[in-house]
Amino acid sequence: MRVKAVIAYDGSHFFGFQKQKSTPNTVAGELESALHSVHISSEIMGSGRTDAGVHATGQVIHFDLPPYWDDVNKLKLTLNRKLKHIVIKHITQVNETFHARFSAKKRMYRYVFKTQKPSVFEETYISYYSHFNEKKLQNALDLFIGIHDFKYFKKTGSPTHTDVREIYTAKYLYKKGFHLIYFQANGFLRSQVRMMVEMCMQYAQGRVTLEQVSEQIKTQKKHNQRLAPPEGLYLAQISY
Repeated sequence: MRVKAVIAYDGSHFFGFQKQKSTPNTVAGELESALHSVHISSEIMGSGRTDAGVHATGQVIHFDLPPYWDDVNKLKLTLNRKLKHIVIKHITQVNETFHARFSAKKRMYRYVFKTQKPSVFEETYISYYSHFNEKKLQNALDLFIGIHDFKYFKKTGSPTHTDVREIYTAKYLYKKGFHLIYFQANGFLRSQVRMMVEMCMQYAQGRVTLEQVSEQIKTQKKHNQRLAPPEGLYLAQISY
């Protein structure tokens, strides 16, 4: 039986989502360890990978259950007792053809930051940027909406079949002392969201021009390869 699970995790405790040979301390590694402890040998498949330090409130995974695990509510309670820094929010049975990554239609990321340095209790969950122009930030975000080749907005050494992605939403909001940036797309390249956030913030702080932002989106010239800090980034929602 194949199941879909929506999970949240504190990325500050992991070296990213994907399993790595160099360390067992990954989100997928922790999940598979918990599954193996209750005699479930299935591998975890996620809707996408997140970098070290990046969090999730709506990551989606799928895995397969042996016949004797037919009570998904009991399974959720059992796994949540074993997991650290990861919470399984929902588990539901799905069709055998469901795939957490390839069945996904839209992905949304949320970036959270303050213009005052976060407290010691916030610093692993909220990023910091000094004062900026809100209107300029939205103007830069607007340039990303649509279909683009994002080869200049990905981490080097991350080959893909295509670098073309469609951005449906790119917006800025201010809420109760927090600055929020939302990106929704059909998919994202490795570190693409962090690079887009950094580029937009550089324009909003007067360090690059809007023309330079546009040139990089159009793959005419690279002006920035820096990444926004990982602490403020959350994989927020996956739509199917």
